Amino acid sequence: MLRPVAAVVFASSVVFAQNPSLTAPTALPVTFTKAVSASHAKVGDPIEAKTIQRVQFPGGGSISSGARVLGHIVSANGFTFDKTPYAHQKASVLSVHFDSIQVNGQAVPLNVTVRAIAGPIATWDAQKPQASDMDPLGTTTQIGGDQLVPSQSEVRNMDGDVVAYNKRDGVYAHLIARGGCDGSDVEVSVSIFSASACGIYGFGNVSLAEAGGAAAQPSTLTLVSTHGSPEIWEHTTALLEVLPQQTASLER
Repeated sequence: MLRPVAAVVFASSVVFAQNPSLTAPTALPVTFTKAVSASHAKVGDPIEAKTIQRVQFPGGGSISSGARVLGHIVSANGFTFDKTPYAHQKASVLSVHFDSIQVNGQAVPLNVTVRAIAGPIATWDAQKPQASDMDPLGTTTQIGGDQLVPSQSEVRNMDGDVVAYNKRDGVYAHLIARGGCDGSDVEVSVSIFSASACGIYGFGNVSLAEAGGAAAQPSTLTLVSTHGSPEIWEHTTALLEVLPQQTASLER
C-alpha cells in the first residue's frame, strides 16, 4: 500500500498578503486522487488532485497541503492494435486540462505547465529509504535524483551540491533549468520532486506530448502511447508550475 505523500494533510486554507494572487514563480506539487485511463475516460469527465505540501507564494502567503485541484478530460481514445503487417500503430491519447484550485471555497483558475509527472511506483520510491545497511540515515532519492536525508535540512544533487532545503512543512528549492524546463531564482514548493525534475517518470512506453508550456495549450497534459492506453493512476504525482501570465486573484 502506498504511503501518503504528505505526513499531515490540512483542510484547504490560504493565508495571503495584502494583495492576494497566484502568480509565477509558484509550483504546486500534487497527487491524483482518482485514476483515469484513455480506454475508459470520456471528454468532460472530471479529474481531481490535491496539493501534497504547503505552497508558498513569492509575494507572501501560502496554501496549506490538501487543496483540491480540479480539471477535466479534453481528449481520450483507447489503444487498438492494428494487426496489418508492418502497420504503424495509431497512437492512443489521454489529454487532461487543469481548471482550478479550490481555496477558501473559491475556484481559482489555473494557468500552469506540468513540469514533471511521476507514476505511483516512482512516487513511492521517492519516499522509500535506500535499502542499505550502509545508510542508517534513511536517505531518500527525490524524483529526478536529488538526495534527501530526513534529519538534515540540505537536499543535495548527485554531485553533492545543495539544491533544495528540507523544512518543517515540506521541501523547497530554486528550480533548475533542464530538458526544456526553466529555472527560477525564487524558492518554490517541490515536495518529493528534485529541483531539476523535468518530464515523465515511471510511465514506460508513454510519452509526454504536451506539458502545458505552449501558449496554445496552457494547463493541458497530454500522454501518448503506441503500445497501450495511457493512464494516470491514483497516487500519480505531478509538479505544476504556474505560468507568468497567471493573473487570477482571491478576495479575502
